[in-house]
Amino acid sequence: MAKPFTIDRDRSTQRIENDIETLAGPDFTESDEAIRRYAYTPQYENTLQYFTRELEKIGFSVWRDPVGTLIASNVPKGSPAFGIGSHCDSNRNGGKYDGTLGVVTALEVCRLAQESGQHIPLRLISFLEEEGSGFGQMLLGSRIMLQRVTEEELKTTILAPDGTSFWDSAKAAGYEPEHWQESISEIDGLTGWIEVHIEQGRVLQDTGNRIGVVHALPGYVHGDFHFTGRADHAGATPMDFRVDAVIPAAETILEVERLANEIGKTTVGTTSELETHPCLINVVPGSVRVSLDTRSVTGGHVELRDHIVQYAKERAEARGVGFEWVERQSLPITPMNDGIVEALRAEAEATGEPFLVMPSGAAHDTMCVADKVPTAMVFVPCVDGLSHTPLEDSDTRDAALAAEIVLGAIIALNA
Repeated sequence: MAKPFTIDRDRSTQRIENDIETLAGPDFTESDEAIRRYAYTPQYENTLQYFTRELEKIGFSVWRDPVGTLIASNVPKGSPAFGIGSHCDSNRNGGKYDGTLGVVTALEVCRLAQESGQHIPLRLISFLEEEGSGFGQMLLGSRIMLQRVTEEELKTTILAPDGTSFWDSAKAAGYEPEHWQESISEIDGLTGWIEVHIEQGRVLQDTGNRIGVVHALPGYVHGDFHFTGRADHAGATPMDFRVDAVIPAAETILEVERLANEIGKTTVGTTSELETHPCLINVVPGSVRVSLDTRSVTGGHVELRDHIVQYAKERAEARGVGFEWVERQSLPITPMNDGIVEALRAEAEATGEPFLVMPSGAAHDTMCVADKVPTAMVFVPCVDGLSHTPLEDSDTRDAALAAEIVLGAIIALNA
C-alpha cells in the first residue's frame, strides 16, 4: 500500500544515530569500557529520562508501570493503540545497540507518525530488565507485566548481586511492587505489537539482506547437569582408581554438539558454564556443573533436552559418578501473528530493499507480549553477528528503513 506521506530516510538515520550515540555517553553507562546499565541504577534512570524528554517533545504522555517499565502514548491510557518498543537495559559487557536500538527505532516511528499529520494511535513500551543483568532473570519486566512470575519470587528468589530482593530494590527506587499485578493493564487496548532488534546473528549480513521479518521466536530450555564423583590427589591416585566427575561431563558436552547437529531443524545447544570443585590443578574433580542452553523454533530443543539428559545419566552411571539434572526454565516456541508478519513482508517488499522472512534465534520481550497481543518482530543486521559485547555495531540506515517499514505496516493494519 502506497504511503500517504513522504519519509525522509536520511533524516531518520541522523536522528537515530544521535539517539544511539547520546545513550552511549558517560551519563548512561557505569563504565567507559562497555554499556553497563541495569534497573534502578542512576544510569538506567538517566536513559528513561532521555526517552521521556524526546517523547514529550512530540506530544506523547509518558509514565511508568508499578515496577519501572516505561510506557508512552499519543492516546489516553487503555485506548486502542498499536504497541512498539523493546528494552534499554544492557548485559554486563554490553554494546550500544542491543535493545536500545529497538527503543530508539520505536521512538523514530513515533516521530514519523506525529509528523505525518495523521492520527496513528501508538503506545511505546521499554521493558525493564530484559537482559537479567540486574537480577539474574531474563525478560523480567515483560514477565512481570504478563504475570509470568509470582509475588513470592519477586520477594525472595529474584535477587540483585548483593542479595537484595527485586521487591526491596523496587521499593528503594520509589516504585510500588505491591501493585505489580496491575502492570498487565498496560497492554489493555493494544491492537498489535512490533519489536525491532538487532539480529544477534550473522544470517542477514551473510545473505546480503537489510531487514529480517521474524515469523517465530524460539522455545528454549535452560538447566544444569550436576556430576558428583570423588576428589582425590592428582598424583597419588592411579587412573583406574578414580571417580572423576569431569569425564562424563566432557562426554556430555561433546554429545550436545553431536545431537544438535543430528536433530537440525534450527536446533542449537550450548554448554557455556562449567564449574568444578575443588577446582585445583592437583586434585581430581569431585563435582562438576555444566549448564545447558538449547533452543529451536521447531521443537528440537525439547528433543535435545530429553536425549542429552538420558545420555548424561548413562555416562555418569557407567563411571560410578552421581548425576542430577536441574531445569531452570523452559519456554515454548512463540509463533508470530500471520497478519502482522504479512503486513511487514509487504512493506519490506515495497521498499525494494533486500529482506528475509526468518526465525529468531534469541529470546525477546515479544515472547511474553504474545501471550495476549498479536505480535511480530523486525531484525536489522549487526556486524559479524556480534552482540552482548562492546564490539556490537549496526548501521543506523537499516534502523531507519525498519522504522519506515514498521510504520507502513501499522498504517496498513489499521486501514
